[in-house]
Amino acid sequence: MKKLFSLFILSFFGLAFSQMKDDNDTLPSLIPQKINQFSGYINQQGKVVIVPEYHIAMFFSQDCNLLNSPNKAVRVFGSANYATVEKNNISYRINKKGKRVYRYKKTDIGKCSQPYVVQKYKAFVLNGAYGLVSKEDIDLGGYKDFDIYPQYQMLYVLESDRENPMIVAVKNDKFGIIDKNNQVVIPFIYADIKTNLSWKTANLFEVSTDGKDYFFVNKNNYAYLAKKL
Repeated sequence: MKKLFSLFILSFFGLAFSQMKDDNDTLPSLIPQKINQFSGYINQQGKVVIVPEYHIAMFFSQDCNLLNSPNKAVRVFGSANYATVEKNNISYRINKKGKRVYRYKKTDIGKCSQPYVVQKYKAFVLNGAYGLVSKEDIDLGGYKDFDIYPQYQMLYVLESDRENPMIVAVKNDKFGIIDKNNQVVIPFIYADIKTNLSWKTANLFEVSTDGKDYFFVNKNNYAYLAKKL
């Protein structure tokens, strides 16, 4: 039981998380959460809604391959009303009540052609330090061509808003999130922040305080964790 709620305890006693939730409805109603090595789903209040039993649990979001399936009967399961999960190397789509409604078949996978959008901003390395640029050609002798002059151990531009991206940064061996103006969005307190699609898919960042256990925080650094009932 101690292991089950270890992340919950961390949020109150080990970290100074902001208690500000987002003031909009852009966050998902169900959020993946790993408990005792298995993944399930919690709601925004931290209540376990779908019991952890999966090795992989993704956000409720569209599956383009199913939406374009040659099997018209399964296209409905490609909508954002369902999430992809995996257990014992078998992938399913589940509904928001946790019921498995579809098991993936290779013959059902359709072609997903989504246009590739070139990122406007990209990381630039100078003398071993990372900065940010939006130009192809820059003058290395000055600051004016850099959006952020190289000063970080690492930068990674997350996919989402091309004009105003969120950027994973590392400083003093700690991970945080900055914007294109070098303003800190998420403080540099984490051992790791994943460079996955969670921000693009759900407006959440997947973070860890120890590099082992991961959970999601919003842009106000509010942590979504399973709470003891």
